[in-house]
Amino acid sequence: MHYAIISETWPPEVNGVALTVRALAGGLEARGHRVTVVRPRQSRNQVAPLGTRLVGSLPLPRYPGLRMGRPAGAMLRRAWGLERPDAVYVATEGPLGNSALDAARALGIPVATGLHTRFDHYMGAYGAGLLRGVALAWMRHFHNRGQATLVPTRELQEELAALGFRQVRRLARAVDTAQFRPSHRDRDLRAGWNAGPDDPVLLHVGRLAPEKNLALAIRAHRAVRARLPGARMVLVGDGPLRDALARRHPDLVFAGTRRGADLARHYASADLFVFPSLTETFGNVTLEAMASGLPVVAHATGAAGEHVADGRNGVTVPPGAEDAFVSACVHLATEAELRRAMGVAARRATGGLDPAAVAADFDRLLQSLALEAGHGSRSFA
Repeated sequence: MHYAIISETWPPEVNGVALTVRALAGGLEARGHRVTVVRPRQSRNQVAPLGTRLVGSLPLPRYPGLRMGRPAGAMLRRAWGLERPDAVYVATEGPLGNSALDAARALGIPVATGLHTRFDHYMGAYGAGLLRGVALAWMRHFHNRGQATLVPTRELQEELAALGFRQVRRLARAVDTAQFRPSHRDRDLRAGWNAGPDDPVLLHVGRLAPEKNLALAIRAHRAVRARLPGARMVLVGDGPLRDALARRHPDLVFAGTRRGADLARHYASADLFVFPSLTETFGNVTLEAMASGLPVVAHATGAAGEHVADGRNGVTVPPGAEDAFVSACVHLATEAELRRAMGVAARRATGGLDPAAVAADFDRLLQSLALEAGHGSRSFA
């Protein structure tokens, strides 16, 4: 089969969408399919890797370092007219994604879309709450032009269906349990954080931006330190709030962006993962933390709602229950044996989240769309 994947973001950009889409593309290739990736050019002299089409790009407002693709409908219609994909996956709703969706529809190519970001929820975090309805209407219009909208949780599948999104299908997420594992714990790294062997380290991994609700994580850390003065908090990631947070909270450890084995060491060297965001469609970092042997404290939504068993491998609280969130962090930080037992259970819970299995499900879904449209051949192995 020949699949085309369109995404406005791609590694080395560090975000959940980029990493998820790259993993899906790699999984399809590992299954023997031809995959053409269409994405924005990230630097002026960038050379397109084999199997990739680069298009012009523009800076993404409020996200320094990220770029969105320019519309490329004419180019895609020409390219797909010569080499027609069996199915198209549009991962992002930007100008490039919208033009790709239009091109696929014009040529009668089956197309699935991915809903990775709740832009309607972001509106409030950026002082534009009155535009939530407009954002939701645009998202619904965009995704309903495809044959399927892929989401990572049953909760989101049901919510979007109730909001008028059609053909919403769940595609689970996976985690690389070989990369993220407790054995990467590093005493020297902890020493660099001024954390002793028995000092609990609270970890947050993600963009330092308004939509991440970081004030709640910091409030939880303050409550923990009131009980355990040696406790530390490490923030992995970068973003527009970093400078202001660093000035206001000089005792926090700002680790910046981390990748690969270095990121895995940061996870495994902490003791408790705190994730206060209320805007995630999923939150891959939750699974990465669990695979690294960390119990999770989070709101009962996204990945936490799907994979954290409350009281067994972490604690989930109702969305917006800030006092309960803080209390859970204090409880786990002060109960070392319970925290370690939950960490073992968290690691165990990720054992079946195999990237190859997710790629197979993605393959089957795209093939089913191709067959419904009369394209492609049956090979659901």
